[in-house]
Amino acid sequence: MQPTSSVVPSPDVQAQRPTVHVSLSRVGVTNVEKVIRIARDGEEQLYWAKLDCFVDLGPLQKGAHMSRFEETVNDAIGEVILGSSAFRAEELARRIAELVRDRQDAKRAEVTIAARYPEHKPAPVSGIQTQELYTMFGTAVATERGTRRLIGVAAQGMTACPCAQQLVAGAARQRLSADGFDDDQIARVFEHVPVATHNQRGLGTLHIGCPEGWTADIDAARLLRIVEDSMSSEIYEMMKRSDEGAVVEKAHRRPRFVEDCVREMVKGVVEGLDGLAPGAFVSARQENLETIHQHNVVAERFGLLSELTHELESGEHAERHTTMREWLDGLS
Repeated sequence: MQPTSSVVPSPDVQAQRPTVHVSLSRVGVTNVEKVIRIARDGEEQLYWAKLDCFVDLGPLQKGAHMSRFEETVNDAIGEVILGSSAFRAEELARRIAELVRDRQDAKRAEVTIAARYPEHKPAPVSGIQTQELYTMFGTAVATERGTRRLIGVAAQGMTACPCAQQLVAGAARQRLSADGFDDDQIARVFEHVPVATHNQRGLGTLHIGCPEGWTADIDAARLLRIVEDSMSSEIYEMMKRSDEGAVVEKAHRRPRFVEDCVREMVKGVVEGLDGLAPGAFVSARQENLETIHQHNVVAERFGLLSELTHELESGEHAERHTTMREWLDGLS
């Protein structure tokens, strides 16, 4: 006679009470790597992506069910990989956030997707086709009040320092003047010959927040154009000599500080994106990798579209800059 085996039910340790009754702001998983299908420009493409998923945790629950994060992500990914149509990045983030919140029985769930994808564009002079890699972001926070979404992009470019350029130009003026050139001739020289300065490789990031119920379509390609145009020049992975000369000259004719880049991004959003609601959120960030210093430089501006528009039109210093966390949590 075969002995009978009994299955001992395992306790739900995560649901037990913790020894310290303190709620946690965020508990979850990071760097979940997946291949996802995203709808862009009327087409569906497969992208490699990393996902971060979080929920809040109450003071009487010992831990989140970590396996449920993976299950939920897989279920949502399955919907967009095997389903009849692909989601946009921010819509996929919304779907996952709402599923995670429901399955973890949480008050708040937050999901961020960072997807790397290629764009093909011609070099500025030769027209040679080059493949550039960009990052697209989709973020969503689901609460009992609804779900707010962010779409974002990150791109690299080149900046030329205005301060050093003025120093070089001043020294050049003195030498030209000492060599017999008059002011008009010096002005003509500078008109035809861009003045040297030191350069940085710039990392620009732009996020736009979509309030609950907002159906306006934001194209990631338009956001990329705003980010790249905010810098002194765009850059290319593959260039001929003629392209290199054009990129360097363009950058030196458009010298910009890290602060200028952020302000140009904000202006590009306010003037270039139609249909944004006043309550939409905007976050612009620029980091420049210095070449003559060992540090990097950073500038940021974030706030509601209404805050930014008022400041641009009035020139008055805004008393409030709404943060991304405040906006995502519906506090503004």
